Amino acid sequence: MTEHVRVAVIGSGFGGLGAAVRLRREGITDFVVLERASSVGGTWRDNSYPGCACDVPSHLYSFSFAPNPDWPRTFSGQEHIRAYLEHVTDVFRLRPHLRLDSEVLRMTWDPQELRWDIETSGGRRYFADVVVSATGPLSDPRVPEIPGLDSFPGKVFHSAQWDHGHDLRGERVAMVGTGASAIQIVPAIQPDVSRLTLFQRTPPWVMPRVDRAISGAERALHRALPVTAQLRRGLLWGLRELQVQAFTKHPNELGLVEQIAKRNMARAIKDPALRAKLTPDYRIGCKRILLSSAYYPALAQPNVDVVASGLSEIRGSTLVAADGTEAEVDTIVFGTGFHVTDMPITDRVVDADGRTLAESWKDGMEALRGASAAGFPNWMTIIGPNTGLGNSSMILMIESQLNYMADYLRQLDVLGGRAALDARPNAVQAWNRRVQQRMKRTVWNTGGCTSWYLDANGRNTTVWPGTTAEFRKATRRVDLAEYEVLRAPAVTAGKDTAGKDDERDEVTAS
Repeated sequence: MTEHVRVAVIGSGFGGLGAAVRLRREGITDFVVLERASSVGGTWRDNSYPGCACDVPSHLYSFSFAPNPDWPRTFSGQEHIRAYLEHVTDVFRLRPHLRLDSEVLRMTWDPQELRWDIETSGGRRYFADVVVSATGPLSDPRVPEIPGLDSFPGKVFHSAQWDHGHDLRGERVAMVGTGASAIQIVPAIQPDVSRLTLFQRTPPWVMPRVDRAISGAERALHRALPVTAQLRRGLLWGLRELQVQAFTKHPNELGLVEQIAKRNMARAIKDPALRAKLTPDYRIGCKRILLSSAYYPALAQPNVDVVASGLSEIRGSTLVAADGTEAEVDTIVFGTGFHVTDMPITDRVVDADGRTLAESWKDGMEALRGASAAGFPNWMTIIGPNTGLGNSSMILMIESQLNYMADYLRQLDVLGGRAALDARPNAVQAWNRRVQQRMKRTVWNTGGCTSWYLDANGRNTTVWPGTTAEFRKATRRVDLAEYEVLRAPAVTAGKDTAGKDDERDEVTAS
């Protein structure tokens, strides 16, 4: 069965649902949201591990157009964020547009019809004039290839694929990785397991998490006077905007922050040897700064071992670290991150010549204003290359990209007829050069660490090297001079010339 829509949105996390809301607000109802799972929520549906919560304050980690006066805590748990996304879906009447259990297997650009041909796992096929890819960089778990893993006799799962049917009580558990998920899982499971072994390749910087319940009086005030919630959100945003210069221009100013993190560790970790294992040797901010007031106290418990070396081999139920340390375990939990710079969705996006986006990006991701890839007309991505943040809410960046998406569709309306926009290679390159030039002096490039922000070539293709206000300004409108306009092949004198290349209009800046 085939359905033709104006816009196909891929994914139903914050990016996909935000795009759907914005489309409706722009008066566009001819769209579908293709979701591979059986419910909405994206990252906040998939990550349901013990202790899962957000490290951005609740009132900032929500849409500006859908404020929630009833957040129960200053930092929300996974269940509250997922409930919020379900609420957004209902309030903005998005369910008729959802196509659940519909994983995109392949989307191919048709240069004759100027549309995307989308094949899904549900057996349904879609033709879309425009595709908005909102699969997100934290959607496909990465499990390292460890010799002997296939022969491990116990249970193995990734933090984003938590097996809630498996009881960890009384077990010997290995936690592999020390990222944002791991520091939440460790204190959540430590009291229940008989022994917890943490395999730490690189210690993170961990700041105290100042979390508290939001009182009933505060919530009542936000409901009665919505402006108070707006002021709260504005204050949270402003403080983070002020911090950006330390990350992007003056990394040496982060020394004071390091001292706060060290004091956070010293309060709980009294053993000098353990403290040495947990102290990073790189500038704070080079990797994502983590928030927890429970992580270090959990590591200090007698049933926890910290192995300051990565997992290198598995021999039966024995895990062997790179430094030779061995541990007998019953269950392995991988907190080893996601395919961020090599997103699997790029293998499924195919241009007119049969080349995938992954092949186009083989030397590194790059997209015009984080949205448009050259050679892939009328295809946009939300949370694309160099749109990530190290200290603030990604919802701010998503909303900026939604502004860009809305103007993109308006420009197509203005052009009229069957038209498509293809980012000019020189415009993409110019944008990327500016981004990478700014990146050179940031903490992410000068802090002395290797992080998931960097691709296989050591280039930071993930983070935005500026403020959210700067990005909002850069994505306020589409500059047609940065695009080629494609027109459907003309039919003249009764003869179809569809076999010829697309007609491309030259557009100059106004």
